[in-house]
Amino acid sequence: MHLGEAFSFSFQALRQNPVRSMLTGLGMMIGTASVILVVTISLTSQSYILEQIEGVGSNMIFASYEVGSQQSSSEVNADFVKMADIQAVREQLAGRIVAATGIESNVDSMFINGKEERLLVIGSDEYYKPVRNLVVLAGRFLDTGDVSLRQKYALLTEKLAKRLYGSQNAALGQYIKIHGLQFTVIGTFKERVESFGQSELNAETVLIPITVQQYFIRVERIDPMYVQVREPHDVEPVTAQVKQILESRHRQGANYKVENLTGILNAAKDISRILSLVLVLVSAIALVISGIGIMNIMLVTVTERTREIGVRMAVGASRRDILSQFLIEAVLISLSGGVIGILAGVAVPLSVTFFVESIDIPISTWSIVIAFAVSSLVGLVFGMLPASRASKLNPTEALRYE
Repeated sequence: MHLGEAFSFSFQALRQNPVRSMLTGLGMMIGTASVILVVTISLTSQSYILEQIEGVGSNMIFASYEVGSQQSSSEVNADFVKMADIQAVREQLAGRIVAATGIESNVDSMFINGKEERLLVIGSDEYYKPVRNLVVLAGRFLDTGDVSLRQKYALLTEKLAKRLYGSQNAALGQYIKIHGLQFTVIGTFKERVESFGQSELNAETVLIPITVQQYFIRVERIDPMYVQVREPHDVEPVTAQVKQILESRHRQGANYKVENLTGILNAAKDISRILSLVLVLVSAIALVISGIGIMNIMLVTVTERTREIGVRMAVGASRRDILSQFLIEAVLISLSGGVIGILAGVAVPLSVTFFVESIDIPISTWSIVIAFAVSSLVGLVFGMLPASRASKLNPTEALRYE
């Protein structure tokens, strides 16, 4: 019997019991769709997590001075990171970093809606925006002239601008008093990725030039200093060099905490990989269960069609022909369910992207190929036992079966 004839016989046999064939393939459809969706969810979640972490600041290093328990106030004040240290980092690592910046912060009292509140005031320079990945919502950010000329300009966070003036644009050109001096609001901003108060910025913060901020602070203290590295592979070496530069510019024994986001990124990747593995194992269990379902139904089918098998053997069908027919039937059930499952698994993320344009859900081509291959393999593996049993029937006994 040719392969085409085997397919024809198998297809006709499945058509005789369409409901049974459909329900048998349903398990495979669900299992295959789950493989596609699991891989898609894994890729999307991994991409989202990494994007959120990197959104805090690409290839970022942050450094600060750690105060010891047995140090005099004069030693501590001298050991704080200074603007001169930032300039030294810029000069010595010029070819390896994008920018280096730092902040000085304090608090000030301000009347909001007739009530006195304490607000965080941060001083920084024009490099703060690219290093910290900030988004300007209205107006502009600080520039080199604002910092060098000590202009009394201020930027407000998104929430503070809305509380004070109702909207982002309405805040532009307004005057705000900080430490008794009048500052002009030139812009509003927010973090590209919300840090929920875990960074130096909170929901209601005022940003001014660091050269002006220094008038209001008794001791110069940059905390933290930020460095954005040009190449990802250079983050660790530059981290070590930043620490070395700081230690070389201060007294011996001064301790500086210099860290980067590499550890967090690696941890996020590990968590994502473990999550993906767990989800894939769950999908694999679903596929195995659907394969067992196919095997059980095919065993029942062999029993029901024992007489048919005897007739076919009596008219010349070989054991190999019988094996091929039942094996092809199992593969057809598995493959048809798998194809429908693949279509369903691809349709779900595509429909989400169609209705919500801002969401980009990647669909892995490899997951589709693997799902198709696995659905075929499940049909072969779990169809082998029923097909083998059918091919080993005794023709004489099969013909007498009622």
